[in-house]
Amino acid sequence: MLTELTDQTFRHEVLEADKPVLVEFWAQWCGPCHMLAPVLAEIATERAGQLAVYKINADENSRYARDYQVMALPTMLVFRDGRPVHALVGARPKARLLAELDAVLAG
Repeated sequence: MLTELTDQTFRHEVLEADKPVLVEFWAQWCGPCHMLAPVLAEIATERAGQLAVYKINADENSRYARDYQVMALPTMLVFRDGRPVHALVGARPKARLLAELDAVLAG
C-alpha cells in the first residue's frame, strides 16, 4: 500500500525530501492506475532506502497535477532536490519501470 499525498502534504513529502521521490498521479476511474498500484507498492518496499514512492489522486488534489501539467493518468514524476527530473506516462511492467527509474536515478 502506497502512502497517499494531498495538496497539503505534497510540499513536505516531495519538494522538501532528502532523497529522490516517485509520485504517481492517479484517479479512481483510471484502470491502468489500478494495474500499476501493486507494482509501485513492490518498488516502494524494495527501494525504501533510496527512493520514496507516493501517489496522489489528481481529481481530489489537483493543485500539483495542474502545476506540473499532468495531462494523462497515470503519470509518474521523479523528483530530485525538490524538482521534477523525469516523467513517465502510462502503466508499464515492473522490469521496464525499474530500468527507467534506475537510468534516471543514476544520472
